[in-house]
Amino acid sequence: MGDFRRRSMMQPPGDPFGNARSNLPMPASVAKPKAGRMSMSGPALRGPMMPPPPVPSTVQRNNMYRSQNANALQMSVRKGQTPQSSVRRGSMWHGSIPGAGPSGSQVIKDPRNLRDGSTQAKMRREVVEWLHRTELDVPNNILQNLTARQFSEIYQHLVLLLDPAWPFEEGAKLDGQFIQPLQAFRYPFVTSIDTRWLAAPAAPHSLPSLLAVLHWLTDLGKARLHYMESGDATLQDPSLVPDEFDNMHYHQALAMDYYLDAYDVFLSGQDVYPEQDKALEERYAKKDEKVVSDLNQQKEKLSELLAELKRLEKSAPPLEQLQKQNGYLKHDRAKFEDVIRNAEDRKQRLIDTIAHEKVEINLAMSNLDRLKHEHERLTDVVKAQNLTQEEVHRMNTDHETLARDIEHLRAKINETNKAITKLEVSLTKKVEDADDAVDTYTNLLSELNLFPPLPAPLPDINLSLRLNTAASNPQEMLLGPDIREEIKPTLLKVAEYKRSERAAVEKEQITVDADLDQLTADCENIESEVVEVQKITNALSDQADDLREAVQREAVKSSEEAQRLEEELNKARTSAMANGVGVKSRLQALEIAYREQIAKAERLRDDTVRAIVKSSSDVVAFKDEVSRQLKYLHDFADAN
Repeated sequence: MGDFRRRSMMQPPGDPFGNARSNLPMPASVAKPKAGRMSMSGPALRGPMMPPPPVPSTVQRNNMYRSQNANALQMSVRKGQTPQSSVRRGSMWHGSIPGAGPSGSQVIKDPRNLRDGSTQAKMRREVVEWLHRTELDVPNNILQNLTARQFSEIYQHLVLLLDPAWPFEEGAKLDGQFIQPLQAFRYPFVTSIDTRWLAAPAAPHSLPSLLAVLHWLTDLGKARLHYMESGDATLQDPSLVPDEFDNMHYHQALAMDYYLDAYDVFLSGQDVYPEQDKALEERYAKKDEKVVSDLNQQKEKLSELLAELKRLEKSAPPLEQLQKQNGYLKHDRAKFEDVIRNAEDRKQRLIDTIAHEKVEINLAMSNLDRLKHEHERLTDVVKAQNLTQEEVHRMNTDHETLARDIEHLRAKINETNKAITKLEVSLTKKVEDADDAVDTYTNLLSELNLFPPLPAPLPDINLSLRLNTAASNPQEMLLGPDIREEIKPTLLKVAEYKRSERAAVEKEQITVDADLDQLTADCENIESEVVEVQKITNALSDQADDLREAVQREAVKSSEEAQRLEEELNKARTSAMANGVGVKSRLQALEIAYREQIAKAERLRDDTVRAIVKSSSDVVAFKDEVSRQLKYLHDFADAN
């Protein structure tokens, strides 16, 4: 079996024995012939391939081709195997090779300069070196005076290096077995060789051509050695197959190794090959180990990605959440800008107030300096006057009276200041309520999309309002379009427009075959709701009346308080005029406090009146709307 395992790398155009080796898998069982097992140790199929160019090898190897020069049958005996046939197996190159070379009439001339002495010397040197490397002991100058026997020995040695199974006949002349190896190896100038030259190979007319043959076989042997040592996949050596591969030649190498082992088992009389099957399966499992691990990792990643995909499909789209969050942020930004704007207005008002207070402080300091100078002057005048005891007593009495009046006025002033503080707190609260109302109104405009531009046919009016609490005129506190002239009519138009759209939609949705009983029941429900609304309206009217009466009472009280303060002011003015210039400043302060009190009372009265008017107008509008809806339902019920 040793000759069967050894594969020659040279590939002729065809198998001269007609034994083709198929690449198909070997069947598990083979039919038994009557005379026992038949040996399948025929030559391997080799496809046509031109001989590679000569590549000299620089590696010195010993005992390189000794085993290949031996007979295949002897190798089997040395391994302890019993040969299946006593007939020596012929070389794959031996026999008639159709088309192996050109016909005798087609003589191809060798283009090499074979008559040149330097060329011949180079060829002789390379051939002798190759013979020494392949363990053929010959003298260095053997090719200079070559005999027929020496040529035959060298020629057969070179041919057996290329094909150890070539069937040279022992003792036969080389003339009859010289051309066939060259034709098998596709020597291009085989037709220019005459076998009669072999009788005297060292003759001048025959040596150049025969030396060229030996040199060509040397180059072919070197190329074969280089190819055998290259580790190429086409060698189909199972020991060269890596752990992971995807080359068809590696698959064929494993398949051939499997066939050889299985054939050994087959020749021993078995038809199944479990060990060989297991070994092949383990080898391919080792090849696919990394691929399987990568596949498992990819499957795990796929499952994770599928789980992530399901989670993303179940969750809300991030774009909707971002759009919703963007809407909230824009709304908060608008409110924050309004707060900043109000803070800026309040800051400006405080700056104006501080500037005004500084002016007032400067005026008060100047008045104080003036009063000090007046006091000093009056003191000097008093010292200069010669007053009697009675006059001094009278002046002291008047002074005590004035002091008591001043204390009384101070108490009144404190009470007035407390009342003013309370009114300021109430005013601040009302201003905050007004700010909240304006903010609520602005938020409603934002929610109802009533910021410009308004859709046609509505007028393009900016309905936003802004509160300016620093305005001295109450009518200028609310910045924006006029409520009665512009905002209210526009809102009525918007409501009418929306109402018409809603009515059109409802009209489209209502079918002709509407149930009259259902409409009657709806009318009855609406009438009951109207009754409830009327009750609520009456309750609101009563509350408005109570509020109006409370405002009137508050106004009466404020008028009485103002009248009382005016009387006290007149008394204080009279007392001040009687008691000297020192009381004028306090009189002016009381006048200022009186005017502020009157202004605050007027503002409170106006705010209360506006609130009452607004509530009344809202109630009237609600009543009108309810009446109109009832009339519409009544007409619709009568029409159907």
